[in-house]
Amino acid sequence: MDRPAESPARAAALHARRQRCVDAGAARPVSVRRPAPAARLPSRTPPERQHSAGGLVVHQDRVLLIATAGGRRWQIPKGHVEPGERLEQAAVREVREETGVTSRIVAVLPAVDYTFVGKDGRRVRKHVDYYLLDYVSGDAADFDREEADAANWFSWDEAIDRLSHVNERRVAEKARILTQTTTQEEEPA
Repeated sequence: MDRPAESPARAAALHARRQRCVDAGAARPVSVRRPAPAARLPSRTPPERQHSAGGLVVHQDRVLLIATAGGRRWQIPKGHVEPGERLEQAAVREVREETGVTSRIVAVLPAVDYTFVGKDGRRVRKHVDYYLLDYVSGDAADFDREEADAANWFSWDEAIDRLSHVNERRVAEKARILTQTTTQEEEPA
């Protein structure tokens, strides 16, 4: 994209400023700010919208997370909602695909919205619905190596500390509170 031409008045003012610096004996001309190149300007194209679902699987007071980015980033398992699929189905399916663990939904957790720039340079606005899931069967060692670099069980404190995104840490905190409340209600008086 071509940069708009400077007005004659602006060009004359910039030239005069540079000349004053030279006349004053400045070692070098003063740099003048120019508009940012078009590549760095925010896109006026609306972001692509994506909808995902996922969840925190809990088993014996341990929480299941997956690692991505070469094991540097820990996150809650999640993925795209397929056309015609209910959110709950997508969450259970994605967790099973990414971790090898089958689970069932216990409760709805807070949803998260965020924007990021994809690998192709386009902005993406993502909405993720999260669920609290109870372990049913499976082994986290059977995780999908194309989807994740690792899948491991952690204590609540470890899981919350390891989560790479603040929004997911908030979701995990809400899930922990919910599981503590549920456990207290189930204990005999």
